[in-house]
Amino acid sequence: MAKNIVKDEKYPIFIVSDKNFSINDDYITLLSNIKQRFKNSQIKAAVRINDAMLDFYWSVGFDIVEMQSIHKWGSGVIKQLSLDLRAAFPDKDGFSVRNLEYMKKWYLFYCEHFAKSHQLGSHFSLPKEFSLVPWRHHVHIAYKCKSIEEAMFYIYQTIEQNWSRKELEDNISDNLYAKQGKALTNFNCQLSEPQSKLAQEILKDPYNFEFLSMKNGYNELQLEEALINNITRFLLELGVGFAFVGRQMELRMSNGKSFFPDLIFYHIKLKSYVVIELKVVDFLPEFIGKLNFYVSAADELLRSKDDNPSIGLLICKSKDKTMVEWAFRGINTPIGVAEYQLQEIIDKTTIENSF
Repeated sequence: MAKNIVKDEKYPIFIVSDKNFSINDDYITLLSNIKQRFKNSQIKAAVRINDAMLDFYWSVGFDIVEMQSIHKWGSGVIKQLSLDLRAAFPDKDGFSVRNLEYMKKWYLFYCEHFAKSHQLGSHFSLPKEFSLVPWRHHVHIAYKCKSIEEAMFYIYQTIEQNWSRKELEDNISDNLYAKQGKALTNFNCQLSEPQSKLAQEILKDPYNFEFLSMKNGYNELQLEEALINNITRFLLELGVGFAFVGRQMELRMSNGKSFFPDLIFYHIKLKSYVVIELKVVDFLPEFIGKLNFYVSAADELLRSKDDNPSIGLLICKSKDKTMVEWAFRGINTPIGVAEYQLQEIIDKTTIENSF
């Protein structure tokens, strides 16, 4: 028997009018679970399809390399394969000359590394992580990375951060692999093992502030203002997980005295406040003492029982490794020191006045 269909006011769904059935929270939970399982099934199906495609591309790359080696064929075989495969499968993409060359390059990039620990061949099983990364991401990684270690870094980051291809390309261009986790820190002394490792990984050195337009001779306040005016880009440069809390945020002690750190962020994964001090000059030991106090103040005034210890990050124009390491001695809060890079704009007025 047909039922009347009406829109329920409480729940954002259409409902069937039936005296033996009514919408309630249990039904909403059921519907939500089914919808989520369907979405998960779609994701799994997409992963399986990508996995099968990558296995196929790997086998084609193997075949091209193997046959060119045996028969001494030149690049003409790739052109001929492209013509014949497109003729056989006119409604399918992926058989262009360029894509076949990508398959060959991709295979060659990894084959020597995987051959050391596996029986390599056309039926070699790719690492399971590969299926979670789209083909065009794989191509860019294989063409731009100089080592397997660097490639795997970007594969894991793509999976963890859910990078688009543009984000991947930007991070490779910015050489994130060489910068990630390279800041000088005392985390191994001041944080527990898992927290220390994670905190080290989220810091970079150097930070790229090329998105700013700073005139030569700028000061710390001007740099701070420029970063806040470009907060979205600054957050992207800091990395995933950083949330902006405040600029020159008052940390007021019980005796009435107040202190104002440059910038305060919260890192969601670390569950820690991150106090950032900016310096437009070379590193000096006294910078650490001041930041140490700000981190202690953040622990006392901002940190809740569910938060991990606050950490400090000093970003300066340049640093001396030995000087930083000596400055860490006697410091009881977790602090990192990194440099920044930017291209200064020459002020024409300053040049004219100098003559």
